[in-house]
Amino acid sequence: MDKGYEKERFEKLGIKVSVADRFRKFCKKMSKSQSMTLLLMIDFFEENGISPNETLGPNMQTLESEIKKRINAVIAIIKDIEKHHDKPTTAMLQSLFMEFEPKQEKLILEKEVKEKKVQTDKEFKEITVPKIRYERLEQNMKSVKKDFVYVLDKVKVVKSRFGKDYLKLELTEGELEKVRRNISNS
Repeated sequence: MDKGYEKERFEKLGIKVSVADRFRKFCKKMSKSQSMTLLLMIDFFEENGISPNETLGPNMQTLESEIKKRINAVIAIIKDIEKHHDKPTTAMLQSLFMEFEPKQEKLILEKEVKEKKVQTDKEFKEITVPKIRYERLEQNMKSVKKDFVYVLDKVKVVKSRFGKDYLKLELTEGELEKVRRNISNS
C-alpha cells in the first residue's frame, strides 16, 4: 500500500489500452504503484518547471555548454597563475641557487651562455633602434640593475643547525612591491 495514501479511495481514469500497458510496464521498472509513479512524474515536472510537451535536448545542451564555459574559465585562470606566478618565481629561485651547483654544470652553462651571447650579438648588430628609444632602454636597464643589486644585497645566507643552509630575503612588503612596480614599468 502507498504510505500516506492508505485511506484514500481509488479513482478511474480514461486511458487508452496501449498507453495503460506502457504505463504499467513503466511502473514495474520503477518498482512503484501506479498512483505513486504518476505522483512522482507530476512532482518532477512541477519542481523542474518542465512541460511534457518540451524536449530536454536544448535545455541539457545549454547546461552542458555553461559547464564547459566554466571549466574553460578555470583552465584559463590556472594557466594564468602558472604563467605569471609560478614560472617567474621558479626562475628567480633557480638563479639564486645557481652558485650552489657543481662546477661541471656551471662550466656547461657558461658555454651555453657564451654561445647565446654570440648569437644575440649577431642579432643586435642587425637591429637598428632610434636614439631616443635606445636611451630609454638604457635608463630602464640601469633601473632594473639597480633594483636587482638592491634585492641581492638583501639576500642573506642562513646557517641551519638541522639540514641544509638556506637563503633569506630580508625585504619588507613595501620594498618588495616597489621593486615589482619598477620592474613591471621598465
